[in-house]
Amino acid sequence: MEKFDAVVVGAGTAGCLAAKTLADTGIKVAMLDRKNSDNIGEKICGDAVGKHHFDSLNLAYPSGDELEQTIRGAKIYSPSTESVFHIESKGLSAFAVNRHLFGQRLLKTAIDTGSTLLEATQVLEPIIKNGFVAGVLTRDLNTGNKAALHSQVVVDASGFSAVIRKKLPPEIGVDTDVDKKDVELCYREIRELKEPVPDREFCEIYLSQKVAPGGYCWIFPKRGKSVNVGLGVAMCEGFPNPKNQLYRHVLSKPLFSGSKIVSSGTWYDPARRPIDCMTGNGVIIIGDAACQVNPIHGGGIGPSMMGGALAGKTIVEAMEKGNMSREGLWLYNARYMQSYGAKQAGLDMLRLLLQKLGDKLINYVMKYRLITQEDILQTSMGEDLRLNITETTLRIFRGLRKLSLLKELRRAASLLKNVKALYRNYPVSSQGFNEWRRKARGLVEEASQ
Repeated sequence: MEKFDAVVVGAGTAGCLAAKTLADTGIKVAMLDRKNSDNIGEKICGDAVGKHHFDSLNLAYPSGDELEQTIRGAKIYSPSTESVFHIESKGLSAFAVNRHLFGQRLLKTAIDTGSTLLEATQVLEPIIKNGFVAGVLTRDLNTGNKAALHSQVVVDASGFSAVIRKKLPPEIGVDTDVDKKDVELCYREIRELKEPVPDREFCEIYLSQKVAPGGYCWIFPKRGKSVNVGLGVAMCEGFPNPKNQLYRHVLSKPLFSGSKIVSSGTWYDPARRPIDCMTGNGVIIIGDAACQVNPIHGGGIGPSMMGGALAGKTIVEAMEKGNMSREGLWLYNARYMQSYGAKQAGLDMLRLLLQKLGDKLINYVMKYRLITQEDILQTSMGEDLRLNITETTLRIFRGLRKLSLLKELRRAASLLKNVKALYRNYPVSSQGFNEWRRKARGLVEEASQ
C-alpha cells in the first residue's frame, strides 16, 4: 500500500482541519474514515459552533443551506425555571449549522488542498515499531481486506471511540481511558414544531440534576420551525435513560404538542477537561478523542477544529526538524492547554460544582444572584468566577441556614482560578510534566469532594 507522511484517523471537524493544515504545506496526508464520503459530516450533535472559532481559524462563515440559524446568546433556566439568565455578547455569537453540509465543506477543503481520503476504511489498531506509532492496521469495509498503512505520524481524530488512543501501550505516555463519570450519554431529536420558537436567536439550556443528572436539557433553534432538542446525563452509577427523561420532562411541554420527529439519535460526549498529555512518539490525539469539549454545554465542534489546526501546525514544525518523538510533538500540548485547555479546565471545576449542589441549591444561587448573568458570561469566555456575596446576601443565607453554600461557592471560585493558572503554565517540554499532572489531578480530586 502507498506510504504517507501523515495518517489522520477520522474525517470529522478535527481530522479535516489537521489534514488541511498539513496538506497546505505539501505534506502527503491520508484521511481514513469508516463512512462513505457522501455521509461524512452526518453526526448526532448539538449543531452549534461559536463565531469566534471561524475568526481565529480564518474560515468562511456558514451560509446558504449550511446555515440553519444565527445565535446571539443563551437563556439558562434554573431547575424550578423561575430564574432565567439571559447571556448575550459579541463573544457568544454562534451559528447553528447543518451538520452534514458543514462537514462536507470541511472535507472538500481538506481534499482540495491535497489530502487523500480513504473512505469506508476501518482502523483496527496502531502499528508500534521501536517504541513509535509507525502507522495503522486497516480493514476495507467493502472487501474485508486488511492492510498496513505506514507513516511518520498518526493523528487520532476518531472521536469518542478513540480507536488509536485506547490501544496505545503504556510506554507511549498517553492516558488511554476516560472515567465514565466524565462522559455524558446524550439523546437528541430534530423536531418540527407547529410554530417557530420565540426568541429564535437564543439557545435554551435547562439545568436540573433531577431531570438530567450531571448534564442538562437543551432546545436549540434551527431553520424554520425546526429545533434541536435533547438531554444529556453523566454516566455515573445508576444514571437514567436520557431518551426516557427527554420524553417525560421536556417533550411533554406544550411547545412540542403536535410536533413531528425529523431525526433522532444517541451519542457520547466526553464533557471534561482535555486528557493530560495528547502526544506520544509518532502520535497526536485531537478532538473528542482528546476530550477537547466544553465541559458545561458539551460543544466540541469549535475546540476540535482548533485542536486539529494546532496539531497540523506542530507536526509541520516537527517534520522540518526531523523529530517525530513525543518531545518533538510536545509543543502541541502546551499550545492547546495554555489557550482553550485552560478555559476547559476552569469550566470543568464549574461542572463538578453544579453536579454537587443539587437542584435546590442551584435554585438559590440563581434566585439570589450569587452568580450573576455577567459572571456567567465572563466565566464562559474564560475569565475567573466572580461571586456576588454582599452583607444582604449573608443575612439572607444565615436565615436560610445555607452559609455552607457560600463557603462551597468560594471554594469553587478559588479552584477555578487555580486550575486555570496551572493550565496556563503547562510545561513547554516533557520535563516537569509529572509534577504538573500531580497538581492538576490534585485540584480535580479536591473539586470532586
